[in-house]
Amino acid sequence: MILKYKVTNLCCANCAAKIERSINKLKGVKEANLSFMSLKLTVDAEEDVNAEDLERQISKIVTKIEKNSTVEKI
Repeated sequence: MILKYKVTNLCCANCAAKIERSINKLKGVKEANLSFMSLKLTVDAEEDVNAEDLERQISKIVTKIEKNSTVEKI
């Protein structure tokens, strides 16, 4: 299952890399890619993962690393 998000107010590539690494550690995530240039996050998750729970976990990670950032599904 491919999920796509827009991440707003991301300040630097280092933060984007930290977010990407943290999301890749989540249970059920096969691969996550966050482009600092386009501010797009793509998550390849296992089919049996609850998308809403995963989205909450992703939002929590993003705001923990980058306090003013938000995640919007696209």
